[in-house]
Amino acid sequence: MFLGTHFPKLDDKGRLFLPAKFRDDLAEGLVITRGQERSLFVWPEAEFVQLTEQLKQAPITNKGARDYLRMLFAGASNEVPDKQGRVTIPPMLRDYAGLDRDCVVIGAMNRVEIWNTESWNTYSAEQEQAFADLSEEVLPGIF
Repeated sequence: MFLGTHFPKLDDKGRLFLPAKFRDDLAEGLVITRGQERSLFVWPEAEFVQLTEQLKQAPITNKGARDYLRMLFAGASNEVPDKQGRVTIPPMLRDYAGLDRDCVVIGAMNRVEIWNTESWNTYSAEQEQAFADLSEEVLPGIF
């Protein structure tokens, strides 16, 4: 499980130091792809394989499903962190997420998300009150 908020920096080669807490779970390989709200999603490779199996059930006759799958997989990149725990983020994905030197990396349960710092701060500020106001209708039976 991935938890917390971290503030690593991209180096000049587009490499990001993964938070130490996440390295063991991502050491064997990971998949980085476009996420929602112009963030990047990072899954351990095994978790991405499970997701892929579920997504195979999506009907190709549904335009929304086709569009989503195209964007998800066309933007995906298999990566393996180096011995120092750095992972290279491909230029296309850096551009998509607006990543420069400063980044925010958050744990999001079964995946990691990488955000442009300004985008994360804006998103987080916008969601704070909504999070406080959430009621049981969002996650019925959970809380």
